[in-house]
Amino acid sequence: MVNEMPRMTLRAIGVVRNGLQTPPTPRSDWEKATSEIVIDSSLTEALDGIEEFSHIIVLFWMHRLHQGDTPLKQRPMGNPGRPLKGLFALRTPNRPNPVGKTTVRLLERKDNVLRVEGLDALDGSPVIDIKPYLPGYDVAVDATVAAWITND
Repeated sequence: MVNEMPRMTLRAIGVVRNGLQTPPTPRSDWEKATSEIVIDSSLTEALDGIEEFSHIIVLFWMHRLHQGDTPLKQRPMGNPGRPLKGLFALRTPNRPNPVGKTTVRLLERKDNVLRVEGLDALDGSPVIDIKPYLPGYDVAVDATVAAWITND
């Protein structure tokens, strides 16, 4: 068992701009949200070729979440009718490291700015990384999920 975890340093490569200060209601409205990801201008040429993809994966820091004790067990979607589950079995934003990951539609690239649709990040969220979405690589064909996810 490891008692001391290695330290890490992350550097933001960009920032989300969409004017959203709070999550939209209903949550499904995130799918329609259009955002700009403004990449550090020193990294502009790292974007070359990204416009050839219809979708990209965006990793971002959920910077507005309360940084306190994170319960190790939580109820899925905060629903009191669902059983307590370990947070690593959930997609809850309440995590030891508030890293968000979303696959979004890439609408346009202009220099160091990517315009995307479906990014569930608030305005000002630091972007950690961007990767192209590869259908044969990023989809697990034989994936299964827990029964409590589909049963309400």
